[in-house]
Amino acid sequence: MLQRLVDDLRDSTGLALRMTSLAAAAAISLFVSTAFLTAAAFVFVLNKYGSLYACLTGASIYLVLTLLVAGIYIYRQKQVKRRPVEQTKSMLQAALSDPVILATGLQVIRTIGVKRLIPILAIGGVALGLMASRQSASDEAED
Repeated sequence: MLQRLVDDLRDSTGLALRMTSLAAAAAISLFVSTAFLTAAAFVFVLNKYGSLYACLTGASIYLVLTLLVAGIYIYRQKQVKRRPVEQTKSMLQAALSDPVILATGLQVIRTIGVKRLIPILAIGGVALGLMASRQSASDEAED
């Protein structure tokens, strides 16, 4: 169980590092190509309409690019917020289907006793409900 968690962490860290390096290379390439395209548009508009319209053209190109990147960023943030919930559910299902964890839980119940365990579980359930309501309220406030 612990080895599986370590392997998942190692895989996700490696994936994040690869994705970050690819994103950095793409960002540098996008910056260079946008700079050349902006320069070409600037020179074209400068020769045809003058310096004021050439500057406005350059500014509009970068404004459109900024809005595009901001939209992609917001979309990715929403995806990232959804993903941990799905991973938590799959980890919980894997933990509950593990016979060792089930046997440990049964041993804890036998050791502590059902009468003593019921109040502890009730307090844990209330705490879990409060945490879930806080998280859903913060998610609604962010949206």
